[in-house]
Amino acid sequence: MSDRRRSLWEVPVRRLIPLVLLPVLLLPAVPAAASKPATNGPTATGYGGAVASVDPTATAAGLKVLRDGGNAVDAALAVAATLGVTEPFSSGIGGGGFFVYYDARTGRVSTLDGRETAPRSMGETAFVDPATGLPMAFQEARVSGLSAGVPGSLATWQEAARRWGSRPLASALRPAAQVARDGFLVDATFNQQVKDNAAAFAQFEPTAKLFLPGGAAPAVGTKLRNPDLAATYDLVARRGTGVFYSGEVGRDIVSTVQHPPLAANPGQAWQYPIRPGGMTLDDLRAYDVRNPAPTRISYRGYDVYGMATPSSGGSTTGEALNILERSNLSKLDKTQALHRYLEASALAFADRNRYVGDYTSRSLLDALLTDGFAGERACQIDPARAAAKPVLPGKPDGRYDRCATGTGGASPDKGQSTTNLTVADKWGNVVEYTLTIEQIGGNGIVVPGRGFLLNNELTDFNFTNTQGTAEDPNLPGPGKRPRSSMAPTIVLQHGKPFLALGSPGGSTIITTVLQILVNRLDLGMSLPQAVAAPRASQRNTASVTAEPAFIDSAEGKALGALGHTYTPMAEIGAATAIEFLGHGKLLACAEPVRRGTGSAGTVR
Repeated sequence: MSDRRRSLWEVPVRRLIPLVLLPVLLLPAVPAAASKPATNGPTATGYGGAVASVDPTATAAGLKVLRDGGNAVDAALAVAATLGVTEPFSSGIGGGGFFVYYDARTGRVSTLDGRETAPRSMGETAFVDPATGLPMAFQEARVSGLSAGVPGSLATWQEAARRWGSRPLASALRPAAQVARDGFLVDATFNQQVKDNAAAFAQFEPTAKLFLPGGAAPAVGTKLRNPDLAATYDLVARRGTGVFYSGEVGRDIVSTVQHPPLAANPGQAWQYPIRPGGMTLDDLRAYDVRNPAPTRISYRGYDVYGMATPSSGGSTTGEALNILERSNLSKLDKTQALHRYLEASALAFADRNRYVGDYTSRSLLDALLTDGFAGERACQIDPARAAAKPVLPGKPDGRYDRCATGTGGASPDKGQSTTNLTVADKWGNVVEYTLTIEQIGGNGIVVPGRGFLLNNELTDFNFTNTQGTAEDPNLPGPGKRPRSSMAPTIVLQHGKPFLALGSPGGSTIITTVLQILVNRLDLGMSLPQAVAAPRASQRNTASVTAEPAFIDSAEGKALGALGHTYTPMAEIGAATAIEFLGHGKLLACAEPVRRGTGSAGTVR
């Protein structure tokens, strides 16, 4: 038997139980031909592999691949392709993402950068209105061809399948195409997301036809079918990703960007001009998936791996953990532990905004993750009071014998929503994958006849210089990738997987991942408790964005007495995670409440 096919986590025969998707009920084995996805709860414990995502149909698709002998990559691609159908406002082949993979055979963590790229025609002033010289309003920039970057998702799926999968990409696309053909039930989250985007969607004929049938959002409980997306998936499955990057699908993408398909009589008004973009077929042909080395830091005996630039997720999460390691959080009361979490987040975001972008050198990125720099930043934290925000960035210059005062400015961060999935197989391989089209609903434009929304990822660039007289690392540029906050994270202990996690949520992704890690590793919470706990996000802004339950808690009130102020947000993030309990046992976890609850399952 090959290493790939041999389980690294074999369990004794006497411990085998019937095949189940939920750990709380012992159900008969599901027939291989069953077409209906099994219902999955937000938490599942078991053996043989696990999947966690935001959607039960997608989770069921991944579990079926694992049951049928596929590995973690095969299952992750099936989940991602299905999410492109059922979660089209957060993901899909019109977007991109970051893929982190642990290979059980080699013990290595690898990453794929599938971030969208700017067309070669894009300059620094792309989002400055030439008529006024002022930056465009966000919605003006977003709902346009100007905001669409060259999509990276399909290329990422192809590269992951080629490098680590045991099946061709077509095997992941065909079941997802069937879901698109057969349809899926609209839930309250889907319905609300359409309503929130109704004015933008109404401006484009193909978007309104798909998502506003009869001029209104599909009702909860009705079935939505997307035959155009099914046909696109089938076409790529038959002919390969070249049809997307250099063939007829690519030509349709370019035409849509350059000539947005405006509705003749939109049902709702839109206050901005809808601008064309400059993407060409040559831009699509030139797209490449990068494979940078992951970021890595050590934290209390764990090795934490994340995503390098153009994502800021790995470096910012890693820097904040390094700062927090200077305090023994487990010995502090919860208020002090959370105070230091918030202050470390602000410090790390100050450095992210100042230094991190697509062209950040690896040496500078590594300097941000040194213990010396973290020690210098940690001495800025006053246990007795919150610092006035924004705090200034530090100087990762290798001379760390004093507390930093910093120079430069801060940058408020945009970014809205993504989706995340976590998969492990019976051989010990692990995938943590965060993918997105940026704003919920992307740029609002469905490619005619193709059934998928385009991204508005290029609005993740800063529209103008945010760093005063210093260089801004995240201005637009030809072929440049906008800075991201996506933070797919894999944690090893003694070289073996301990935890894998990630979340959507724009720039709150970083703080969501960081807070879950602090909850689990420092504050004694179980993984389900760590995911469910009320969240607060300090991204070097004047106030802390926080969920109402956090603000109203005893710790939230005590933090207020230390000088923290709050901006309420109903929900922050929508995490998925898997913890490795030893002897092949897996704990899969998704949100119990946020985003309409998530979905987790194990093979048995």
